Amino acid sequence: MSSGAPAFFDADGFIGGSCVACGRRHFPVADWCPWCGADGTVEVRLSTAGTLWAWTAVNAPPPGYEGDTPYGFGVVELAQDGLRIISRLTESDPSRLTLGQAMAFTTVDVGDGSTTWAFDPR
Repeated sequence: MSSGAPAFFDADGFIGGSCVACGRRHFPVADWCPWCGADGTVEVRLSTAGTLWAWTAVNAPPPGYEGDTPYGFGVVELAQDGLRIISRLTESDPSRLTLGQAMAFTTVDVGDGSTTWAFDPR
Protein backbone atom coordinates (compact mmCIF):
# COMPACT_ATOMS: atom_id res chain seq x y z
CA MET A 1 0.00 0.00 0.00
CA SER A 2 1.13 3.49 -0.64
CA SER A 3 1.60 5.88 2.25
CA GLY A 4 -1.44 7.97 3.07
CA ALA A 5 -3.83 5.35 1.70
CA PRO A 6 -6.39 3.93 4.10
CA ALA A 7 -5.52 0.46 5.36
CA PHE A 8 -8.29 -2.07 4.69
CA PHE A 9 -6.32 -5.08 5.94
CA ASP A 10 -2.95 -6.37 6.97
CA ALA A 11 -1.51 -9.85 7.56
CA ASP A 12 -3.56 -10.11 10.78
CA GLY A 13 -6.95 -9.43 9.16
CA PHE A 14 -9.45 -6.72 8.30
CA ILE A 15 -9.43 -3.24 9.78
CA GLY A 16 -13.02 -2.13 10.26
CA GLY A 17 -14.98 0.38 12.26
CA SER A 18 -17.44 0.32 15.13
CA CYS A 19 -20.01 3.06 15.67
CA VAL A 20 -19.83 4.84 19.02
CA ALA A 21 -23.60 5.50 18.90
CA CYS A 22 -25.21 2.22 17.74
CA GLY A 23 -22.29 -0.21 18.18
CA ARG A 24 -22.63 -1.81 14.76
CA ARG A 25 -19.49 -2.73 12.87
CA HIS A 26 -18.69 -1.80 9.28
CA PHE A 27 -16.07 -2.38 6.61
CA PRO A 28 -14.14 -0.48 5.48
CA VAL A 29 -13.59 1.85 8.41
CA ALA A 30 -15.25 5.27 7.98
CA ASP A 31 -15.59 8.47 10.03
CA TRP A 32 -19.38 8.08 10.18
CA CYS A 33 -21.64 5.08 10.65
CA PRO A 34 -23.16 3.68 7.44
CA TRP A 35 -25.96 2.10 9.53
CA CYS A 36 -27.25 5.01 11.64
CA GLY A 37 -25.38 8.00 10.15
CA ALA A 38 -23.82 9.07 13.46
CA ASP A 39 -20.46 10.79 13.51
CA GLY A 40 -17.74 9.01 15.40
CA THR A 41 -16.39 5.54 14.95
CA VAL A 42 -13.49 3.63 16.40
CA GLU A 43 -11.14 1.35 14.51
CA VAL A 44 -11.57 -2.37 15.31
CA ARG A 45 -10.20 -5.70 14.16
CA LEU A 46 -12.80 -7.81 12.42
CA SER A 47 -13.09 -11.58 12.69
CA THR A 48 -10.77 -13.72 10.58
CA ALA A 49 -13.25 -16.64 10.54
CA GLY A 50 -16.42 -16.76 8.50
CA THR A 51 -18.78 -18.90 6.48
CA LEU A 52 -19.28 -19.01 2.74
CA TRP A 53 -22.50 -17.33 1.66
CA ALA A 54 -22.13 -17.12 -2.16
CA TRP A 55 -19.39 -17.99 -4.69
CA THR A 56 -18.31 -18.26 -8.30
CA ALA A 57 -15.15 -18.56 -10.37
CA VAL A 58 -13.55 -15.78 -12.41
CA ASN A 59 -12.27 -17.36 -15.62
CA ALA A 60 -11.53 -14.24 -17.69
CA PRO A 61 -9.14 -11.71 -16.16
CA PRO A 62 -10.43 -8.16 -15.65
CA PRO A 63 -8.68 -5.39 -17.62
CA GLY A 64 -5.17 -4.76 -16.32
CA TYR A 65 -5.09 -7.87 -14.12
CA GLU A 66 -1.93 -9.91 -14.63
CA GLY A 67 -2.41 -12.59 -11.96
CA ASP A 68 -3.49 -16.20 -12.31
CA THR A 69 -6.94 -17.23 -13.54
CA PRO A 70 -9.24 -18.85 -12.76
CA TYR A 71 -9.71 -17.68 -9.19
CA GLY A 72 -12.54 -17.96 -6.73
CA PHE A 73 -14.70 -14.99 -5.79
CA GLY A 74 -17.50 -14.83 -3.29
CA VAL A 75 -19.22 -13.47 -0.23
CA VAL A 76 -18.12 -14.55 3.24
CA GLU A 77 -20.27 -13.86 6.27
CA LEU A 78 -18.49 -12.69 9.41
CA ALA A 79 -21.34 -13.52 11.81
CA GLN A 80 -19.39 -12.30 14.84
CA ASP A 81 -19.26 -8.82 13.25
CA GLY A 82 -22.68 -8.83 11.54
CA LEU A 83 -21.08 -8.32 8.11
CA ARG A 84 -20.73 -9.97 4.73
CA ILE A 85 -17.47 -9.30 2.89
CA ILE A 86 -17.02 -9.59 -0.88
CA SER A 87 -13.75 -11.39 -1.32
CA ARG A 88 -11.38 -13.36 -3.42
CA LEU A 89 -11.37 -17.08 -2.51
CA THR A 90 -8.33 -19.34 -2.65
CA GLU A 91 -10.41 -22.18 -4.13
CA SER A 92 -11.21 -21.62 -7.82
CA ASP A 93 -13.37 -24.73 -8.39
CA PRO A 94 -16.97 -23.89 -7.42
CA SER A 95 -17.83 -27.60 -7.08
CA ARG A 96 -15.41 -27.84 -4.12
CA LEU A 97 -17.26 -25.13 -2.16
CA THR A 98 -20.51 -25.40 -0.19
CA LEU A 99 -22.98 -23.04 1.44
CA GLY A 100 -21.99 -22.41 5.06
CA GLN A 101 -18.48 -23.81 4.59
CA ALA A 102 -16.00 -22.53 7.18
CA MET A 103 -13.58 -19.96 5.76
CA ALA A 104 -10.44 -18.30 7.16
CA PHE A 105 -8.85 -14.96 6.28
CA THR A 106 -5.57 -15.04 4.38
CA THR A 107 -3.64 -12.85 1.98
CA VAL A 108 -2.62 -13.72 -1.57
CA ASP A 109 -0.14 -12.30 -4.05
CA VAL A 110 -1.92 -11.07 -7.18
CA GLY A 111 1.20 -10.28 -9.18
CA ASP A 112 3.30 -7.17 -9.66
CA GLY A 113 4.11 -7.08 -5.94
CA SER A 114 0.48 -6.49 -4.95
CA THR A 115 -1.34 -8.35 -2.21
CA THR A 116 -5.06 -8.66 -1.52
CA TRP A 117 -7.23 -10.37 1.06
CA ALA A 118 -8.87 -13.71 0.41
CA PHE A 119 -10.62 -16.50 2.24
CA ASP A 120 -9.40 -20.05 2.38
CA PRO A 121 -11.81 -23.01 2.87
CA ARG A 122 -11.37 -24.93 6.13
